[in-house]
Amino acid sequence: MSDRAANTPSSGTDSLLSSLVAEGLNPSAANKIELAIEAMIQAQVEQRIQAEIDRKIQSELDKFIQEEKARQDAQFDQHVAHEVVQKVLEIIEQNRLARHRQFGASSEAYQGTLFNEAELLTDQNPDEDDESCDEQAPADDTSTKPSRKKKSKARGHRGPLPPELPRVEVLIDVPQDQRTDARGQPMVRIGEEVSEQLDIIPMKIRVIRTVRPKYAPARGDGKPVIAAPPANLLPRSILSAGAMAMVIAVKFVDGMPLFRIAKILARSGVHLPPQTLARNCIKTAQALQPLYNLLQDTLLDGSIIHMDETYVQVLKEPERKATTKSYMWVRRGGPPGKTVVLFDYEQNRSGKTPALLLEGWRGHLMTDCYSGYNGVGHQPGVIRMACMAHCRREFVKADRANPSRKETPAKKAIKFFARLYRIEKRVRNAPDSFRYQVRQRLSKRTLDELRAWLDQMRPLVTPKSQLGKALAYLDNCWDRMVRYIDRGDLPIDNNEVHAAGGMKMVIIQIDLRVIEKGDQIRPMLLHTAQHACSGCWLASCRKSRR
Repeated sequence: MSDRAANTPSSGTDSLLSSLVAEGLNPSAANKIELAIEAMIQAQVEQRIQAEIDRKIQSELDKFIQEEKARQDAQFDQHVAHEVVQKVLEIIEQNRLARHRQFGASSEAYQGTLFNEAELLTDQNPDEDDESCDEQAPADDTSTKPSRKKKSKARGHRGPLPPELPRVEVLIDVPQDQRTDARGQPMVRIGEEVSEQLDIIPMKIRVIRTVRPKYAPARGDGKPVIAAPPANLLPRSILSAGAMAMVIAVKFVDGMPLFRIAKILARSGVHLPPQTLARNCIKTAQALQPLYNLLQDTLLDGSIIHMDETYVQVLKEPERKATTKSYMWVRRGGPPGKTVVLFDYEQNRSGKTPALLLEGWRGHLMTDCYSGYNGVGHQPGVIRMACMAHCRREFVKADRANPSRKETPAKKAIKFFARLYRIEKRVRNAPDSFRYQVRQRLSKRTLDELRAWLDQMRPLVTPKSQLGKALAYLDNCWDRMVRYIDRGDLPIDNNEVHAAGGMKMVIIQIDLRVIEKGDQIRPMLLHTAQHACSGCWLASCRKSRR
């Protein structure tokens, strides 16, 4: 037996067994003892090995946990740092936009290349179709001329006074004794110098006194007779129709509060409380409700309607805080030559409002991408369109949030929109069929380039940045925005409804409770109508509906 074997547990067991046999122990019992001892030793060895293995595993596990924790901490710190940087950039963008809204220009015109004709012609790579487009353009279109720098307008220039205004001639002649020469001979009139000044007569207030004589038989045996009273818009009112026309025009067109109108009347000796003016405004609006209904029927006769909403603040409305937003919904449309603009008030921005206002109507609806119009867009026969000006405005915000003289993605997007608007300007006065051909040849090509650029940029831009929001907005509105090229009579944007205040026909229906600042009144303006300028088509339309 070798020295190594002698040192093993089995050699020690053999010597122990030999000593036990020498002392007279039964061999079978000795074998059992030997097996038991070997099993005990084996268990101890395995226990020690397992303990060593557990120790090494625990050590490796602790090391792995520490490394993983360090890695996760590093990733967390990196993520937090990235989020902090993005949040800081977002705050910087918002601050820049807020400063621009407060102190910057409100115009969204893009300087430099907004109407660059050379860019349009070179970027489009015109072919024979483009040449034919230029040949068929209206003769009065000057868009093909090279762009020139506009001369600054002279300040203080005034135009001539309107010739239709009545003239009061004031003659200032030379005295008779001064119209002789040095020889004493009378002078001859050789001409005259004329100057004109605008003169304004203060508001003329008068009282219309209606007298209706009564007649009765001289003997008193019959009923007296009297002429029927004249038709009056406001029966039993102290204000005539002309007076109410002035009040409504000054209030709703010029934006003057009722309490100031009352003060103006008071300076002329007429003391009317604002409450009286408010009540008469309500009665006038109620009397004009049939006119509003007629115009709404005319609006729904058109195949294209523009629609938008804007918030207004209503003070001291029952069960509502003064800071709660209310909304004015604007609709513009009607048959050709019969444009109508309607305003409707609602306390919320729910999609139920446009669905109710356009119930039963079929046609193309031009709006922004507000989801409140989704419901009416799903109505049978309604094809929803998206305003390109709203999409462009998002990139204008992105450009203002990160101003730079270098070429930026926001500036590149604005150039795409400039090319599209330039095409529309060239065919503004063209027939619908010609405009459709130009849109298919030129606008579609530019839209395809814009779509490819949009798909390329979206994965590269942080979604929370102003540019990321602009890209997402454009992507969301894309299908509805490009629908205008499907026909020649469809609008490209919703700007016409934004300029509703300048339309010839404006009817306002308001269902709100207003309190003027400084007044102690709460007049209800339930149905307020204001007819601006002449509406010759309205009379013929009214006759045709009788």
